[in-house]
Amino acid sequence: MASLPEVVRRLLGDEDARSIARRYFVSNGFDGTLTCIGVVVGAVLSGIPDGVTVIKIGLGAAVGLGTSAVWSVWEIERAETRAEILRLEQAMLTDLDDTRIQRDQRGARLFHATMSGLGPLIGVLIPLIPFLFEGVVLTMVEAAVLSVGLGISILGVFGAYMGSISGQRWYVAAARMALAGLVVAVINIFLPG
Repeated sequence: MASLPEVVRRLLGDEDARSIARRYFVSNGFDGTLTCIGVVVGAVLSGIPDGVTVIKIGLGAAVGLGTSAVWSVWEIERAETRAEILRLEQAMLTDLDDTRIQRDQRGARLFHATMSGLGPLIGVLIPLIPFLFEGVVLTMVEAAVLSVGLGISILGVFGAYMGSISGQRWYVAAARMALAGLVVAVINIFLPG
């Protein structure tokens, strides 16, 4: 039976496993960041009086999105890998329970679910940092502007990373992703209420 470090080493060396984990991480990180931008702008415009309340709201969003990301990917990957094992068992006419194939798929499922959950946590928690300094160094509006700026920056980093691994111009991919954050902020500013 392979040790955990050995399974992790194999997963990190497997481009397919890394590619799937990367997609989940960036996709859910994108969702988390846009959600945080919407929460921040909405909270400030609705008159939330202090940064602590914005952080509490943001943490609620992080818990919801993080749980969704982990749980959904765990279940999706569980079904997909089980279907793949069944196809292999039928083709090989053998039971693959407790084999390296099954252990590697279980490890990949854990890896994918973990990366899926980290994306929205990073996307929500980093933009909330300015609200830790609200009332001490920053006003609510200043904290919100910095928060939105951090969110847009995170989106830009996601875009630059995806652009660089796909051979695109990283700065164009960064600008495309960052634009989504700006669009969400502007739409929230003009929402009624």
